Amino acid sequence: MNTDQAYALLMDAGVKEETSIVTIRRWLRERKIYFEGKGNRNNEYIIDNMDQALSMLKDAGVTEGESAQIVGRWLSEGKIKNVGNRKKDTAIEPSKAVTNQFLHNPQDHLKIIQQLKEKINAQNEHIKGMEQLHKTSIHTLIQQRDKLNREVAILESEKSELQNESMNLLKENRDLRNEIIKLKKDPSYGTKRNPERKPSTPQPRTNNYRQKLGLSKTATEKEIVTSYKRLLKITHPDHGGNAATFHYIKTDYDQFRNNSNE
Repeated sequence: MNTDQAYALLMDAGVKEETSIVTIRRWLRERKIYFEGKGNRNNEYIIDNMDQALSMLKDAGVTEGESAQIVGRWLSEGKIKNVGNRKKDTAIEPSKAVTNQFLHNPQDHLKIIQQLKEKINAQNEHIKGMEQLHKTSIHTLIQQRDKLNREVAILESEKSELQNESMNLLKENRDLRNEIIKLKKDPSYGTKRNPERKPSTPQPRTNNYRQKLGLSKTATEKEIVTSYKRLLKITHPDHGGNAATFHYIKTDYDQFRNNSNE
């Protein structure tokens, strides 16, 4: 058996890589295995008999119970040529109890193989369950992500509409202020009065506020206040709005409240 075959054997038996390397170096010094050049290496190992397999596993630090299961698997895989026929010059004595287990109870290794197959099937079922759970979780997360994206799109649309309304309101407010300035500059402003009639108290121009806010003529004052507050919240500088827009809307809102209180 060459070094590559011995390494493959120990790794197949579950021996740690560091332990395998140390063991192979010792076997090489003891001439229990040999070294082949890179061009002639063969990694496929075939063991002469069961005693040799048990000896090598024991020398590598594998317990008797684990050795029995591993040797049983190697027997079923055809990696051991002979069950008995122990060589006289075997350097390491195998466990007689483990050897007799296979010599006198040939069905034991079949039982071990069946148990291993059952464990493998159970692990496969567990893996399938985990994969299904993983797929379900991914599907749920995708649905939640799509729902959040839709909600974000709706909120952004509403924000855009409110910003447009606030800009329209600001424009109307500027136009009204310009009209007032023009009227004040008119020389006849405030001079044409009917002496027989008492000056009337100005009434709140609620219809104008409804029109500026895009509300119906039948909208209540409560609805007007709610609409103003919504615009103030959107245009507030702390919420990413424009300070000038917020100022004009606040001024208009205060004027509306003052007219309503009168």
